[in-house]
Amino acid sequence: MEVRFESIDQVMEKMSEAGYIADRPLATVIFLAHRLEKPLFLEGEPGVGKTEVAIVMARIFGAELIRLQCYEGLDATTALYEWNYPKQLLHIRLQELERAPKEQMERAIFSEKFLIKRPLLEAILRSDNTAPVLLIDEIDRSDEEFEAFLLEVLSEFQITIPEIGTMRANKRPMVVVTSNRTRDVHDALKRRCLYHWIDYPTPQKEYRIIMKRLPGIPSEFARQIADFVQKLRQEDFLKKPGISETLDWAQALMAMDTTRLTHEIVIQTLGCVLKYHEDMKKFMAEIWEDEEKRAAYLG
Repeated sequence: MEVRFESIDQVMEKMSEAGYIADRPLATVIFLAHRLEKPLFLEGEPGVGKTEVAIVMARIFGAELIRLQCYEGLDATTALYEWNYPKQLLHIRLQELERAPKEQMERAIFSEKFLIKRPLLEAILRSDNTAPVLLIDEIDRSDEEFEAFLLEVLSEFQITIPEIGTMRANKRPMVVVTSNRTRDVHDALKRRCLYHWIDYPTPQKEYRIIMKRLPGIPSEFARQIADFVQKLRQEDFLKKPGISETLDWAQALMAMDTTRLTHEIVIQTLGCVLKYHEDMKKFMAEIWEDEEKRAAYLG
């Protein structure tokens, strides 16, 4: 039975059950995207939980997650489909040995069994029973030409393959488009989506996320980790830690059987939360060597 959201509160409840702490504005835009069958466009800094929204939605719906990871140079062929040329050539040679008519050979090699289906075509073809969740991840890494192509697919969710014909989605997939805002995405694409900016979590929300994702962690320790990371984000670093770094760090600390942040533990595990050498040097020189600042970080 397909899940149908009846209220925004239900969205928050279902997401919490699936391990994602969503605030009301995010739950609202998810509710509307699901009801209106519109793509959801999520922007925010890396590591704040944009991709996780699609993963959680697939979990809630009991649907397949189909992911298109964007990158520079991504084109329609790579995202949609291409023909399996080696398999086609082998089939032609076999047909020639059997002296098959040319028309029969053409019909055979341009059939669906020789089609290599890429994520966008998969999302269309696998929508018979439960519509999949299509994640178009980091759209800002792709080129503007690909954005223009994507507009056509998202508007009708159908594609035409000249040799086969038009293929349509029986049920529109739930589409989640994410962007780290390394460049501006064209307004035309945003207009076709419901937009939401996911910010870094508040201290209380970050604490709740840690407790939800790592149920065995002591409450006070989770709060100390959350407060520490919150202070890190106030610094002028090249890359501020996201919630994914917070969870990685908390998990690493638990693996070390640690229940309290100390001077030594922070130094040993700093690479879990800061990912640039320049940021680590700055932290050690400007913060950790200052006794007063260090005390404030350790609470």
